[in-house]
Amino acid sequence: MIYIVIVTYNGMQWLEKCLKSCTNYPVIVIDNASTDGTVSFIETNFPNVVLFKQTKNLGFGQANNLGIRYALDQGAEHVFLLNQDAYLVDSVLDDLVAFQKRHLAYGVLSPVHITGDQTKLDRGFSNYMHKEETGRFYSDFVLGNTLAEVYAVPFVNAAAWLISRKCLETVGGFDPLFFHYGEDDNYCQRVLYHGFKIGVLPKPYIIHDRGNRKIEKPEVFSDAYYKNKEKSYKVKLGDINRDNVINSHLRKLKRRVLKLQLQLKFTRSVAFKKELSILQHLAPKIEESRRVNKTQGLHYIYEIQEE
Repeated sequence: MIYIVIVTYNGMQWLEKCLKSCTNYPVIVIDNASTDGTVSFIETNFPNVVLFKQTKNLGFGQANNLGIRYALDQGAEHVFLLNQDAYLVDSVLDDLVAFQKRHLAYGVLSPVHITGDQTKLDRGFSNYMHKEETGRFYSDFVLGNTLAEVYAVPFVNAAAWLISRKCLETVGGFDPLFFHYGEDDNYCQRVLYHGFKIGVLPKPYIIHDRGNRKIEKPEVFSDAYYKNKEKSYKVKLGDINRDNVINSHLRKLKRRVLKLQLQLKFTRSVAFKKELSILQHLAPKIEESRRVNKTQGLHYIYEIQEE
């Protein structure tokens, strides 16, 4: 049995098309306190959808954990996470499930992601797939080689993930250390740590209708800069496939602050002191995250409380 889990937040522009693409499967929607009529639209037009209405935004990961919990309690052997701005195409989900049943080592599978106008690969997906560790994905297409049935990857974003029950029971759910962005990086790290593979099937695809938004680099020492730093520390220092270097980073930042103060570069020293403060606050949380995530079990899935 397979359940589709969709987290919604003010996504009315995509919602009808998204849900209509899923009508052949049981669907769970967790709404993160939308204010655009999402809940009433689902209740009126898609009464068969299992709807969890939240009074506050739980974030992407924790909302998905609620849906995953319900799916597992209903006996799901596979859970498919689908973004609210993505649509199933043809037999994509059946193809993913059939492959995962034959290849249990692949705990997470993804189809190809194409743009809303269906003319090219989604930019984010394209960036993941061109990396050296992804192997011959692009080369096989360009050179006309026989396509592999699956391409093993270290990461693919969670817009369209098929996760096996065995993987969920071993790895757990999304880590609450992350609220929005970084959850899927962390989950992929944990999947690999616990011996599962992550794969992309080259033939089935979904439409990811998010538009190729330009990502601008934040101004140094701006609020956005520090938010990016926080996410980066969580993702990199929380990677359980790597040695724990939290204390090493703390020492480096302390030395940098001291050096800047001795050089009378007070503006920069204050800026790096703020970064140091952020990491000091995060350090015990990342330490606990690493400890838990190295163990097997249904972590986080049964700990989140519905709002």
